[in-house]
Amino acid sequence: MELISYSPADTELLGERLGRAATRGWVIALSGDLGAGKTQFVRGLARGLGIASRVHSPTFTLVNEYGGGRLKLFHLDLYRLETAGQIRSAGIEEFLEPDGVAVIEWAERLNTEGGKWKAGNNLVEVKIDIVTETERRIIYDDFGA
Repeated sequence: MELISYSPADTELLGERLGRAATRGWVIALSGDLGAGKTQFVRGLARGLGIASRVHSPTFTLVNEYGGGRLKLFHLDLYRLETAGQIRSAGIEEFLEPDGVAVIEWAERLNTEGGKWKAGNNLVEVKIDIVTETERRIIYDDFGA
């Protein structure tokens, strides 16, 4: 599926729709350039899961965990990890079958050095492309919402 977001609120709304449809064990592979709106999308996702906490990018902490909703949210950011070895040593594998929902920013980094990662049948891919300063093209798997 593909849509154009005309504002951060539009991007959050798609995330919220996804959050409402999410089921335990989902892994959302999120990709897009810096400033594309990935964290904005995750804010909406958290709202759709019923999480009231403020969502922050986990760039420096690697993983932020949010509870209080109908499912836990694990928000990972792989921006600072560049090799398969760094990713393995960070313990990312445990989030590929989460007890809740895991969203992984910069998910394309999991495919480094010829190793395609697996997340079972619960993988949802979302790509956000910058079109203009305010427009984003969001390409995503049909999640039935």
